[in-house]
Amino acid sequence: MPVLLTVSEHLLITSLLLLGSISDEETCEKLRGLIQRQVQICKRNVEVMDAVRRGAQLAIDECQFQFRNRRWNCSMLESVPLFGKVVTQGTREAAFVYALSAASVAFAVTRACSSGELDKCGCDRNVHGVSPEGFQWSGCSDNIAYGVAFSQSFVDIRERSKGQSSNRALMNLHNNEAGRKAILNNMRVECKCHGVSGSCEVKTCWKAMPPFRKVGNIIKEKFDGATEVEQRKVGTTKVLVPRNTQFKPHTDDDLVYLDPSPDFCEHDPRSPGILGTAGRFCNKTSKAIDGCELMCCGRGFHTEDVEVVDRCSCKFHWCCYVKCKQCRKMVEMHTCR
Repeated sequence: MPVLLTVSEHLLITSLLLLGSISDEETCEKLRGLIQRQVQICKRNVEVMDAVRRGAQLAIDECQFQFRNRRWNCSMLESVPLFGKVVTQGTREAAFVYALSAASVAFAVTRACSSGELDKCGCDRNVHGVSPEGFQWSGCSDNIAYGVAFSQSFVDIRERSKGQSSNRALMNLHNNEAGRKAILNNMRVECKCHGVSGSCEVKTCWKAMPPFRKVGNIIKEKFDGATEVEQRKVGTTKVLVPRNTQFKPHTDDDLVYLDPSPDFCEHDPRSPGILGTAGRFCNKTSKAIDGCELMCCGRGFHTEDVEVVDRCSCKFHWCCYVKCKQCRKMVEMHTCR
């Protein structure tokens, strides 16, 4: 049984999932889930909104991949309302979803710029000339500055419209920025050689975003090392500081959270989204969180033999395809009680 990705009426990703193809300003008015200032941004940037929608789906897919072996596995169920309490609380999971959502919007909009989809932006023309290393900047460098700026304006406007004094607003804004930094801090240089017979007499290079899977891996690592914080007043400014004074202060790259997470073991009908782990597959031999002991929360598990069909005896045929046989085998499957 998958665990629902729960999001509140005020969580960005809900709004993004509600976006269909937007072709005119009137469509922006009909979108449920957007606050008025986001509707205004939508109207001014109709051509960008398809990229925003792709970013939302990118976030969902990556979240489900990163949490596939955990009690809360970021799954979404069409038969259950999308709203719930897991991410409305200030938990680690909320921190992860906010950071990933902000990063995915920046990533998708930047990719749309580089691919020539948008009139408002293109390649990053600030990257030009000769580098200190001696290669020529050329090609299409990803315009990450535009993608990040759009993400900041569209994603962060929810928190800024409510004021930045609440601890949850401070948490969300911090994690949004940490998500975008997972891209910014990991931009890479890609190059192509030019010359006779493939020699590298001239090398042209451009700046490119990392694959989104790497971005997801980085944010997941930040999730594992997230800092529990509380709000304090420093002078006239409200800031988040570690709840445990023995911990070193978090950096702008780290995720922060306010509330401890539930254990996600049992279904809680009072908390939509906490469906428990009954029926989830587990790994009998693993001692990690995907192992039956931890995944099933000590309740035990069922074992059954299941026939699976795999590709086998694959052979390459000239030219150019691979032909495989189908092999059937029995495997043990374990599911939580």
